[in-house]
Amino acid sequence: MDSVQRSTGQAILISDVVAHPLSQTLPKPTVTSWGTYHKVSMVLVEVRTDAGIVGVGEVLARFSPKAYAELIETSLKPRLIGQDASNIGALWQSMRRSLSGRAGGMLIEAIAGVDIALWDVMGKAAGMPIAKLLGGIGRETIEVYAAAVNWVDDVEADRELERYIGEGFPRIKVKMANPVREACRRIERLRKRAGDDIELCVDANWAYDLDQAIEVGRALSANGYFWFEEPLAPENEQGYEELRKRCDVPLAAGESNFTADQAQRLVANRTLSILQPDVARAGGISETRRMADYAALHDVGYAPHIGMSGIICETASAHLAAALPNFQVMECECDLSPFKRDLADLAPGCLRQKKGQLDVPTRPGLGIEIDWDAVKRLRIQ
Repeated sequence: MDSVQRSTGQAILISDVVAHPLSQTLPKPTVTSWGTYHKVSMVLVEVRTDAGIVGVGEVLARFSPKAYAELIETSLKPRLIGQDASNIGALWQSMRRSLSGRAGGMLIEAIAGVDIALWDVMGKAAGMPIAKLLGGIGRETIEVYAAAVNWVDDVEADRELERYIGEGFPRIKVKMANPVREACRRIERLRKRAGDDIELCVDANWAYDLDQAIEVGRALSANGYFWFEEPLAPENEQGYEELRKRCDVPLAAGESNFTADQAQRLVANRTLSILQPDVARAGGISETRRMADYAALHDVGYAPHIGMSGIICETASAHLAAALPNFQVMECECDLSPFKRDLADLAPGCLRQKKGQLDVPTRPGLGIEIDWDAVKRLRIQ
């Protein structure tokens, strides 16, 4: 892409990078096969420029956010100061070289926050929303599903399911865990309560070994669930391939991937029907786009993961969803946490959606303005 320039024709240069480690208490605990989450964190990244344009990004840093902030300010920032903000590809590669070893972990998540902020700068400088800047399909609305019915007792699970149906969601995610017999019972129970008109999917957060996943997968297929998300640990690629052969429900995964090469095997052999990178983990907009484009080449759908992230992650994901040809449906986390509710002037998607449809922001860049008082309140000192 051509350099982003001011009216004088000069490039816009990065003048500062600031990492804000933030922490929040969830208004209601999230309960998955991993356990109960009462509190999670993130890092908000500011990229400031000599033209006065400020971009913002988000790092998926659920724990130890100060460590991520230190990595950004000590290892990434020196590589960015004074550089042309539009050279995102070159800047991404430079940041990647700040640590040796296989790509992944904290480094790629930290790069994600910077990358999103750089795209925000570019959109603001060009006067275009990122969805348009990506030059894609041009959707103005995207389909979303409610996340999630937690792994809680039957009474609470029924209450959560009915809440999402009452809010107009036609698609709902259900968290699943062990024991397998209880999971299969829950799968059948919620299908009966939801009826045939509501689409249901399951997220297991790596709860199962292969034999367990086969049993749960068969229950999902028998009850018409539309995908089985992360049934196995992400490293168990052979297990995913065997599971694909032995159950009919489509498999979804990818939120644990950091870079496109980590998605390559299961996309190329089409073990996965749906790839779910998280833009705040998977190297930002640039690398997530590469993942989704690679998936499109193999007739695999793209469904952005959001989880317990914030409004920046959700909004960046909406722009990608609007632009990419193989987009299927986006997660709409309904926790109403401070990271989604308080950080910006855009309401969370769960409050803006209508019958499972969400409008894509149309203002330049991400299309949000940050509430810096909220940042100050949530920041870890």
